[in-house]
Amino acid sequence: MKRLPIAASLLCLAALLTACFDSASVDTTALARWLSQHPTTPTTPSTTTAPTAPTTTQPAAPLSTQLPAWGECPTAVFPNLSTTAGAGAGYAMPAVSANCTATEVIVASNGMPSYTFVPRTPNPLAVTTWSWHVPLRPEVAAATSSIVDRGGTLGFTVTGLPIYGPTEGPTPVAEAYGDPVYNGILDTCGGHTGPQSEYHYHALHSVAACNLNTSYILGYALDGFPIYNSVGCIDLACSTTAVFTSGYDMTGNPHSHSWLAYTYNAAGKTNVLDQCNGRIGPDGTYRYHATSVFPYTFGCFKGLPTAQSGNAGAPMPPMPAP
Repeated sequence: MKRLPIAASLLCLAALLTACFDSASVDTTALARWLSQHPTTPTTPSTTTAPTAPTTTQPAAPLSTQLPAWGECPTAVFPNLSTTAGAGAGYAMPAVSANCTATEVIVASNGMPSYTFVPRTPNPLAVTTWSWHVPLRPEVAAATSSIVDRGGTLGFTVTGLPIYGPTEGPTPVAEAYGDPVYNGILDTCGGHTGPQSEYHYHALHSVAACNLNTSYILGYALDGFPIYNSVGCIDLACSTTAVFTSGYDMTGNPHSHSWLAYTYNAAGKTNVLDQCNGRIGPDGTYRYHATSVFPYTFGCFKGLPTAQSGNAGAPMPPMPAP
């Protein structure tokens, strides 16, 4: 028995329907349009495309390809900020540069955020000249250095902004040395302006709006060790990663004197960081990790912090009363 072509079969079916059902009518125009859109010649089935993976705040490139080796000049992790939105109309565009000598990493910045500035303190925003010098080959010190109630710069981001500790200044008295995250005085990115109109961080938030989501290395401490986001390698090939967490528990009220309100306790926790909020990686080198809870970036210095000059070496003045 000879089979009719698909198109002919469909036309016959349309005619049959019209003949058998007086109340029904076949839209032959629509049928012709359908036929033109569906070729009658059989085609090879196409391969099914896998669903697109949901976007995340983590960088797209593999972690192992983004990490400079120990002792390698890390200029590649400092982004070009010329295409960012900047702080807004009337503000200077952000600028950061990095270079190395045989022993140091030298980073210069104008201290301007690369995203819209939203005031969270009474202080205005102004250009601040920063210059940081840190060891190219940092080493773990024999003893850690405390940052308790220490103001001023403890590190800097790859976007050229200073990082302060997890405490505020001595004023207002009711919030003296309080936790700025807990007290809600930081912007979406974890920063605000200080008394000298300098923008600085107390916490690092790896969200796209803050331009810190394109690298696993968010910055460097003054001892030279890198600051990673919360993700880190488990093995040397970085075939397995994990999210690392702070070992500090809130045991008091951090509204003031935040260091008295948190206690370090690693017991029973998985992928927990040390008291400095860091760990030894699979390559044997130390690194800090930014976390969403206290101490956010640093709990102490694991290496020997280098003395800085200029604005980078100035202690943070007291916060003005609101």
